[in-house]
Amino acid sequence: MEYDYDPELAPWAAKFPAVDYRDLAAARTLLRAASDNAPAYRPEHPVEVTDRTVPGPPGAPGVAVRVYQPAGRTGLLPALLYLRWGGFVFGDLDSIHSTALRLADRVGAVVVSVGYRNAPEHPYPAALFDCYAALEWTARNAGELGVDPDRIGVGGESAGGGLAAALTLLARDRGGPRTVFQCLFQPELDDRLDTLSARSFTDTPKWNRAGARSSWQYYLTGTAEPGSGAVPALAAPARAEDLRGLPPAFVMVCEFDPLRDEGIVYAHRLIQAGVRTELSHYPGTFHGSVAIDAEISRRMIADQVHALRQGLRA
Repeated sequence: MEYDYDPELAPWAAKFPAVDYRDLAAARTLLRAASDNAPAYRPEHPVEVTDRTVPGPPGAPGVAVRVYQPAGRTGLLPALLYLRWGGFVFGDLDSIHSTALRLADRVGAVVVSVGYRNAPEHPYPAALFDCYAALEWTARNAGELGVDPDRIGVGGESAGGGLAAALTLLARDRGGPRTVFQCLFQPELDDRLDTLSARSFTDTPKWNRAGARSSWQYYLTGTAEPGSGAVPALAAPARAEDLRGLPPAFVMVCEFDPLRDEGIVYAHRLIQAGVRTELSHYPGTFHGSVAIDAEISRRMIADQVHALRQGLRA
């Protein structure tokens, strides 16, 4: 297909190597190279970074977290549990180090990045339960972290955005730690892949229909066949019937992204459920184009920071 990319992004669209998620080892190698070569963020203010291992879900190993604490701030700060991209199959704490550092610096929040387990070695619900364990730890240790327990939010990108949405559902249903905000950046929410964007975008950069299909197959290994009626809502939040009682949301979608329409539909459903929600659609962008130094990418970052400051009362 021909795509009307933003003029600054267009030259980059053809430069990204195709990632075939069916060959998982090769896909992980490509994604690792992209992650390692990403520009490093240099904070404007001091941020203390600490790696820790926190108690994991019952019967599971501990969960690695990386805590980013803005230095020299007075009073309690909000906290943001931030979950990485990677199609449920790739990544670790280093994958979004610069992003987490930037958010801690610009938002003025304690950011907890979660090293959740990857599928298919650890399929659903391993990643979600790891994230929930990290959320419980953050709330339980708010005093030690210098965090206001009434200002804890969650967020994430792509698969991490889907996990963040699922985490708010799980916390609500379990009566767990209260979250005050959710920031869903191009979230992966729906295994059915039956929206117009999911059906149409078969050759878009970084993420396409084939990649999405493989991602869900890996994540749902041993649970259900993607697209079947047996897929639980905590795996694919777009399937949740009741969105009432969830925290306010900021949902960000890219025009030429298979995930575009599921993000838009989910935002509309949140609004209809009485959840205060802001939806931003960025024309001319594709999945992951926020990593490119372009005006619209800088605007996406600025919008995310602004929304988090408001939602976390930072």
